[in-house]
Amino acid sequence: MSKDKSKNKKTGKKMKKDNLEEKVAEQMLDESEKDKKIAELETQLQELKDTLLRKAAEFENYKRRTENEQMNLLKYAAENFIVKLLPIVDDFERSLQHIDDAQDKEAIKQGIKLVYDKLMKLLDEQGVKKIDAVGKPFDVEFHEALMQRKDDSVEPHTVLDEVEKGYLYKDKVIRHSKVVVSEDSPEQQTVQTENTQDENTED
Repeated sequence: MSKDKSKNKKTGKKMKKDNLEEKVAEQMLDESEKDKKIAELETQLQELKDTLLRKAAEFENYKRRTENEQMNLLKYAAENFIVKLLPIVDDFERSLQHIDDAQDKEAIKQGIKLVYDKLMKLLDEQGVKKIDAVGKPFDVEFHEALMQRKDDSVEPHTVLDEVEKGYLYKDKVIRHSKVVVSEDSPEQQTVQTENTQDENTED
């Protein structure tokens, strides 16, 4: 009986020892796995940092390139128009070179008109148009009155003459037409005078 007990104790101790060794081995394995996992995470973190730095550098380069492109776009905005204008300048220069030798004034006139028409066509293609003023009612949005002139053949405040042409660029007035405008009729002038006197009396 005592022998069995002793044997069982030894067996029990051996089992405990084996279990302890297994636990130690498992812990060591767990530590090794943890170290391996930490190393993997650190590698991934470094890769993410590198990617982030690279993306940040790429964005800075893109931003700088875009800013330069925008500056150049503003700086050279008129380049396309100027390139189209140069052939007309060439035509004028050729006309000036031969104007002294020309005998036919009508030919000179026609040549200048052709160059002028070419210029106006280019301006029209760019959205630049003349303001139609003569014969139209005076409009402060488009016209600038330089003087008034009596003319009973038209309504008062009608544009009689154009001293300097006005121009639109697309839907914007870039130069008002400088015009001569018809005066008020005597009846309207009388009414205006009476209204002015009434206003002064009320004051």
